[in-house]
Amino acid sequence: MEQKPAELTFKIQDMDCVEEVSILKRELSPLVGGEERLFFDVLNRRMTVKPSSVEVSAAAIIQAIGQTGMRAEIWDAKKKQTTSASFWSRQGRSLLTGLSGLLMGSAFLTHVYLTGSFSAALGAEEATNGSMPLPVRLQYLTAILTGIWFVLPKAWFALKRLRPDMNLLMCIAVIGALLIDEWFEAAAVAFLFAFSQLLEAWSVGRARKAVAALMDLTTPIARIRDAEGNETTVTPEAVEVGTIFLIRPGEKIPLDGRIIKGSSEVNQAPITGESIPVNKQINDEIFAGTINGDALLEAKCTKLAENTVLAQIIRMVGEAQTRRAPSELWVEKFAKVYTPIVMAVALLMLLVLPTLFHLTWHDSLYRALVLLVIACPCALVISTPVSIVAALAAAARNGVLIKGGVFVEAPSKLRALALDKTGTLTQGKPVVTKIVPLNGHTEAELLERAAALEAHSNHPLAIAILDAAEEQQVTYQAAEAYQIIQGKGATALINGREFWLGSHRYLEERKEETAEVHQQLEELSNAGQTVVVIGNETHVCGFIALADRVRETSTEVIRQLHQAGIERVVMLTGDNAGTAQAVGDEVGIDAVHSELLPEDKVAVIEALVKEFQYVAMVGDGVNDAPAMSRSSLGIAMGVAGSDVAIESADIALMTDDLTKIPWLIGHSHRTLKIIRQNIIFALSIKVLFMILMVLNHASLWAAIAADMGASLLVIFNGLRLLQAQSTAKIKDA
Repeated sequence: MEQKPAELTFKIQDMDCVEEVSILKRELSPLVGGEERLFFDVLNRRMTVKPSSVEVSAAAIIQAIGQTGMRAEIWDAKKKQTTSASFWSRQGRSLLTGLSGLLMGSAFLTHVYLTGSFSAALGAEEATNGSMPLPVRLQYLTAILTGIWFVLPKAWFALKRLRPDMNLLMCIAVIGALLIDEWFEAAAVAFLFAFSQLLEAWSVGRARKAVAALMDLTTPIARIRDAEGNETTVTPEAVEVGTIFLIRPGEKIPLDGRIIKGSSEVNQAPITGESIPVNKQINDEIFAGTINGDALLEAKCTKLAENTVLAQIIRMVGEAQTRRAPSELWVEKFAKVYTPIVMAVALLMLLVLPTLFHLTWHDSLYRALVLLVIACPCALVISTPVSIVAALAAAARNGVLIKGGVFVEAPSKLRALALDKTGTLTQGKPVVTKIVPLNGHTEAELLERAAALEAHSNHPLAIAILDAAEEQQVTYQAAEAYQIIQGKGATALINGREFWLGSHRYLEERKEETAEVHQQLEELSNAGQTVVVIGNETHVCGFIALADRVRETSTEVIRQLHQAGIERVVMLTGDNAGTAQAVGDEVGIDAVHSELLPEDKVAVIEALVKEFQYVAMVGDGVNDAPAMSRSSLGIAMGVAGSDVAIESADIALMTDDLTKIPWLIGHSHRTLKIIRQNIIFALSIKVLFMILMVLNHASLWAAIAADMGASLLVIFNGLRLLQAQSTAKIKDA
């Protein structure tokens, strides 16, 4: 069988802009078998080539990247790129940009000194009959070359492929300015464009560092204990599943594990977004990247370092950047057709203006060059991906794992939302709500009998009764001769006397039910509570009511969802109608669908999608997977530690905190609002300068300075999303 080539990942030193991603796509798509094989991570300067039937070597890909003017090398995740880049790779752009600016300033001052005329230095060479001193020309020429040094290879590539981009636009503008003897303008364009590229790379680097700081939560060491009890220090990657490791007070937890000794409060905010530390005891799960409190813990490793929840989050956030949001795709398509059209318009201006408006060729060429500079789309194409990545990072910091840019925008479009009941709206485990003793028994006696009978069972109802006995400090001895009555209850001996425990139906079968008891049990059942009846061979001792308690935040969350613009909130559950309706009424659900099988839930979601188009399904990420996959957006709740849930959902909430859902909708609205602001601002700047150009009030250097300022403003506007907090109010965009 023919073996497919392996996945290849490359580090691309010069990839700082989405425009460069477009260049790489155009060059590499035919080589690797299609654009769908290429995945880009701009913030980390990485490109991944997915396996395909087309066999291509890493050397061929690196050579093809080199032809675009960019440099690449194979990226090795295991080595973590420990080799440092050369001084020129790290500082070359800064040095040449600084030199370009210094030489331009020096040339200007030299020109003023030699001619004694500011007008000549500002570009009015006609005033000196074109006699620019040679030292001035040499300085300007050097300033121009150092300014466009990193642009020239990319511009040459665009020219060879007849695919104009912003690099080619700038080079044409500089050469055109030289042809019309505008040396100061040419140097100013070269320097300002180089400076804007430098600032853009710095701004993207800031986002890169912010994301890295957010995700770099791992500790480099793990303290393990061997069979002899000796403590040694190793890297987390060297620890096997089942190994016992220690966490000292205040230390980061290196691995996912289960506590076997000790009790401590653990700050889980880096993973789950919880605002307060969580008390962890024996048998509780702990996660890598969280921070231990003030006690020593011993834990058994449950996952390899590469499979921890933190590792999955880091991997998912990295992969999320390759899943493009609709706004990103729109901007990319717009820029692809925008640049060639503007070049054609500039050429048309050059040819038509002298004839129609009797302008000189010098003026026509100058205006065409200004148009080319204005057309530079970098501010437009960089703003959206920076905003999306900042939104992804902010969500991860708040315990919300979003699988890609497309899912950042999706919550803002939702019109309907379906929630599972058990474990979502409710706590997912029953608790005792009412104890009703009969025939002379007390509450303590009834609870003692029930606990003695349930001591042998691990059923959720049994656990709830045992927990209630412990809370009320009721002592009991486990019953003897315990026997299960399948589907009905159980019998056992307590102090040699037979007692039984069972459901309302079992009580009816024993024919020991009175009209008064029947009415009470029916009322409890209709209120969504489950009843356990206890009795002996002579009479009914009483009954205990249990219910899956509604989360304290559920009612407020439903209110906030309606406030956020969700038109219908529905509940889907397999529980009986009485229980489901009681919960729905308590929290304010618009519609309740009960006694559903998995396929029934899918049918309800399909009906909602047909009516509202954009529908989210919130569940546990495993049992509700079919319904989640059919919805517009699948949201898994409380999945910290659940590999399947993290993988199955579009968005994973790392805790059982329902308030994250309205926060997510608000965060999505805020992200879209900032993206729209960026696009409108970038386009407005260009329209404004085009109007000024038509009115002959725009210069080359002013146009490039405006584009540089626009790039910085939209980038910093996008980076504001990093400050999003989970307490943010819901606001419609």
